[in-house]
Amino acid sequence: MSGLLPRRARRGAAFGFIMATILLDMLAMAIVLPVLPKLIQGLVRGDTVVAAHVFGLFGAAWAAMQFITAPVLGALSDRYGRRPVILLSCLGQAADFVVMALAPDVAWLLVGRMLSGASSANIAAANAYIADVTPAERRAAAFGISGVAAALGFVLGPALGGILGGVSLRLPFWFAAGLALANFIYGWVALPESLSKRARTRLTWRGLNPLSALAFYLRPGIAAPATIYALGTLALQAIPSVLVLYVQDRFGWIPLKIGLTLAAAGIGFALVGGLLVGPVVKRFGEVRTLILGLLLGAAGFGVFGFAPRSLIFWAGVPVISFWALAMPSVQGIMAHRVSGAAQGRLQGLLSSLSGLTALIGPLLFTAIYAKCLGPGGSALVWTAGLPLVTAGGLLLVSMLPILRLGNVVPAASPRACVSRERRQADR
Repeated sequence: MSGLLPRRARRGAAFGFIMATILLDMLAMAIVLPVLPKLIQGLVRGDTVVAAHVFGLFGAAWAAMQFITAPVLGALSDRYGRRPVILLSCLGQAADFVVMALAPDVAWLLVGRMLSGASSANIAAANAYIADVTPAERRAAAFGISGVAAALGFVLGPALGGILGGVSLRLPFWFAAGLALANFIYGWVALPESLSKRARTRLTWRGLNPLSALAFYLRPGIAAPATIYALGTLALQAIPSVLVLYVQDRFGWIPLKIGLTLAAAGIGFALVGGLLVGPVVKRFGEVRTLILGLLLGAAGFGVFGFAPRSLIFWAGVPVISFWALAMPSVQGIMAHRVSGAAQGRLQGLLSSLSGLTALIGPLLFTAIYAKCLGPGGSALVWTAGLPLVTAGGLLLVSMLPILRLGNVVPAASPRACVSRERRQADR
């Protein structure tokens, strides 16, 4: 049905669909956060201790499913094309939200949350689609726009979840299911295939193994930028893991103030990613833009961790927003270094790294935060901010692999690299 639209209209509609899909991926994670704890507590008969453990299990299960399924979806998209993988995962998102909306107990709710993590892993195929249809010199800007979509999902998700949850704890799930189904219909009409049949690679059992997907990390030219990406996503986990606890304990913030601050940070990320990444990369190149983004991100975390009062903490929000320059730049660097035939596996690797850091990060930063509290539960001097300072330190450490990046040279065309990619896939 996508053939019914003119080529230019299809191209614009397809890019819009991919952005909507990425937004929904983040929305799927965020929209249930305001209501999921209360829903779980109701299903365990009000036992807050059990509810806390179950909520932690849900977060770990969601991240684990991302880690397992992202490289599989990326490999499948390299073999069968981006369109079928993305559309089926959109349909899966609608189904998993229906499961959660109807869940009669915790077990079924967990099943739905695991399905949500698996279907949201379609971001690997979505980013591969972006790499397919975007010229090499514009990929960093395109990934910046995808970062805007993710940031908007982060901003809108909790707000929508809170508003709809005030009516019914199940309503956010029904709303998310409707959005996912509408996106599937939109993609069925508007999304053309981006990967030609000649550029596709054979599928092997090794390619479907999520652990073997990490072997892609060892490809020439990938290890250094992938390390930067992994350390960045690990640092990001400090925000949902300890920031809310930190500002509550240190500054006495109420939920409204916390929500507005997180929304302001999301808007800042969206503005930088959507408006500045392209021009800054064009002016300074991807490596220098990456360095600038990492330095400002580390500075923002430093302001958060050392701030003696709320006003100074808020000053860190616009500073850390410029961290949004870094991740699109490193994604663009990696996308240049593999052919179109391997973009799905590359994005699968990145999604796996994100899932892995989502498992490690909360354990790391909450453990540091707990160590920083005194015997009576009060923070010792400034030390409650140490997890945020640690996150900034990870960004500074991630600058070390930049020395190995060298010149960023786009990979050969997909058609020219197909035979080479097939030989590597068979090894």
